[in-house]
Amino acid sequence: MVTADPARPMRADARRNYERIVAVAKEAFTADGVDVPADDIAKRAGVGAGTLYRHFPTRDKLIEAVYRDEIDGLAQQAYDLLDELPPGEALETWLATHVVYVVEKHGLAMTLKASVDAGSEVFAWCQARLRAAADTIVKAAQDEGVLRPDVAGVDILRLGHGLGSAASKASEEDTKRLLTIVLDGLRVSEGRGT
Repeated sequence: MVTADPARPMRADARRNYERIVAVAKEAFTADGVDVPADDIAKRAGVGAGTLYRHFPTRDKLIEAVYRDEIDGLAQQAYDLLDELPPGEALETWLATHVVYVVEKHGLAMTLKASVDAGSEVFAWCQARLRAAADTIVKAAQDEGVLRPDVAGVDILRLGHGLGSAASKASEEDTKRLLTIVLDGLRVSEGRGT
C-alpha cells in the first residue's frame, strides 16, 4: 500500500505516478540496495526523470517514502486482520506477519531505517502509525479476554522484531516453535491468574 505524503494533495495521474515510483523504488532497493540510480528507477517506473524529481527532489525523500510505505503496509495489516478475524486470531496472525516481515525485509528495513533520521517527521509518523496499530489490535484482544491485560502494543512490536531477528538465523520449524511459545505466554491463562 503506497501512501503519499498527506501534506501534498495530488491529481489522480500524479498520484498514480507517485505510487508507481515508490513501488518500483521498493523493488529496486530490495534487489540492489538504496544506491540504485534514480534514472533507473524512473525508467523502470515508466516515467521521466523530471516526474521522479518533482515528487522526490532528493534520494532521501524517495527513501523516506519507501520507508513510510513499508511501515504503513505493516500497520494497515493489523486493521485489516481485525476486520476479518476475531481479535485473538488477528493478533496472532499479525505477530506472525511481523515476524515474516522482519525476516524477509530485514536488509531493506535496516537500510531504510538507517537512511531516515530518527528525529525526522517521517520516522515519528512511522513510529506513531505502527504503535497505534499495535495498541488497537492489543486492546481488541484484551477486550475479547484472550490477551493478558499487562501486555502493551509496544510489547508486541518488540516481540515481533525479536522473533524475526531470531528467525533469520533459525529453521522454519524452530521459528514456529518460538512463535508458539511467545503466543502461549501472551494468552490469558487460568493457572496464572491473569
